[in-house]
Amino acid sequence: MGKTIFCIVLTVLLFASLGAVSVRAQAIAGSSAAVAYIEKNSTTSISLQKMALKRKAMTEVLKRYDAPLLTEVDSFLDACTTYNLDCYLLPSISGVESTFGRFLLPGTYNPFGWGRGLIEFKSYNQTIMTVGKALRENYIDKGADTVDKIGRIYCEGDTWSGKVKFFMRQFEEEEKKQLFFMQDAVQL
Repeated sequence: MGKTIFCIVLTVLLFASLGAVSVRAQAIAGSSAAVAYIEKNSTTSISLQKMALKRKAMTEVLKRYDAPLLTEVDSFLDACTTYNLDCYLLPSISGVESTFGRFLLPGTYNPFGWGRGLIEFKSYNQTIMTVGKALRENYIDKGADTVDKIGRIYCEGDTWSGKVKFFMRQFEEEEKKQLFFMQDAVQL
């Protein structure tokens, strides 16, 4: 009888601890764990996982700069998928032109210095989509397909592209860091 009770208590404790590990892994991995599992079974989810990773990387970098554009991460992602742009190009340009929206003419919603920063938009989303479309149609589709080539047209100075690449590297490094943590957490 004593052995039976001991076995039942041991079994209950074992299952309870397994549930705690699962909950702990979910708390560490967040929703990425589910996405990583789906990724093996669906090509659509691969892009979902990549976009979630880019969203997290953008969010973390923009937080470091106390950026007003932190609330526009989804707009950046929408523009990069709609216009087939590097997802870090637009936020990086805004980093150079306005420190991610911190320094711009009030009421313009123009963190890109578009039209020397004088063109007014109704929202950051409108600006992001407008500049994304213009970069695709007026720069990239016409042969300016690198940051250096874009820089020769976009800005009169010769240091612009290096500064944009600096911010792009910050986003890319944060993405690698997030991927490392995500993989580590999923393997728990």
